[in-house]
Amino acid sequence: MTDSSTTGPVVLDVWCELQCVDCHTALADLRALRERYGDRLDVRLRHFPLDKHRHSFAAAQAAEEAVEQGQGWPYAEAVLARHAELDTRGEPLLIEIARQLGLDEEEFDTALIDGRHTLIVDADQAEGKAIGVTGTPTYVIGGERLDGGKSQEGLRERIEEITDRLLAES
Repeated sequence: MTDSSTTGPVVLDVWCELQCVDCHTALADLRALRERYGDRLDVRLRHFPLDKHRHSFAAAQAAEEAVEQGQGWPYAEAVLARHAELDTRGEPLLIEIARQLGLDEEEFDTALIDGRHTLIVDADQAEGKAIGVTGTPTYVIGGERLDGGKSQEGLRERIEEITDRLLAES
């Protein structure tokens, strides 16, 4: 029998692309999951920039800079809220969002130039490809991959079932 006080939270990896309309739509489910489970569910943003969106790789790098500055999810959510603008405004929009959140915009600009977060984004994308991620959003929880790129219908309920099961087992 495991001591639940030493068991960590259930991990939900979310392969996401910050220019993706489906990822924007998925935010409502992610917020509901966070509200329901609190710190018993660790929702981790994983990057899967798609070639069809020319600013998605820069957005992923900027999101990693936001993580460094302690605002990873708020930044990702703010970018997703403006995903349609990203295509035309690109990196200046990423810097603007950082400024609006009170983040160090000069560090964002420098990070986008020097590519300091490229390895993290590349590693996420490579891991996603290795486990069969082909589109976004894709979820992995309890060793199960759930593809939300075609439809979000029923995914939150499935994630809740898996989370409840994993929490009961711990």
